[in-house]
Amino acid sequence: MAAPSHSSIRPRPAAPPAPSYGHLLNLPNFLTMCRIGSIPVFLIFLTRQRYTEALYVFAAAAVTDGLDGAVARWFDRRTELGAFLDPFADKLMLVSAFVVLTIHGDLPGYLLSVVMIRDIVIVVGYLMISFFTGERVPVRPSYLGKLSTFMQLGCVIAVLARLGNYWPTDFNRLLIATVAVTAASFVHYMYRGLVWLRSREPQMFE
Repeated sequence: MAAPSHSSIRPRPAAPPAPSYGHLLNLPNFLTMCRIGSIPVFLIFLTRQRYTEALYVFAAAAVTDGLDGAVARWFDRRTELGAFLDPFADKLMLVSAFVVLTIHGDLPGYLLSVVMIRDIVIVVGYLMISFFTGERVPVRPSYLGKLSTFMQLGCVIAVLARLGNYWPTDFNRLLIATVAVTAASFVHYMYRGLVWLRSREPQMFE
């Protein structure tokens, strides 16, 4: 029996390289994960009315919120995971604080209502646009969205400082301004979503 020729022996295709997730475990994403991990600690202090400790934890989380984005931009460490986790961590921390402080009567219910309605509608709208277009909409916060998040953080810090006897003055103007900016950011996100949808599915607007 003749031996098979070298030309008839085909090399096996090389196995695809294993996916590497090392680029996801960078410093900005680590800071974001630390912020998410601090939420249970913050809620424990808050529910036990240990407002000074809760203020320290929340302020540290707010600092990491600005730090992780700055590090990602300075060292070009931006990832899709970070673009998703960063606003998710912000909303989880803020909504948790708003719910507990509203239940305790330390924040007005209208602020929680505006924040919750805005976030729910934005998430539902994102999912609907992704469903209709079959594309993943890029997660890019607007300047109004960043400003509303900053002001919401300021509201929580202000009420915790007042409860801890660090800020005796009233801050109703800050609450009203936060509601106005949050509502404006909601309208802006809705406009951006409709513009993006129209560029992909123009027949829906005919």
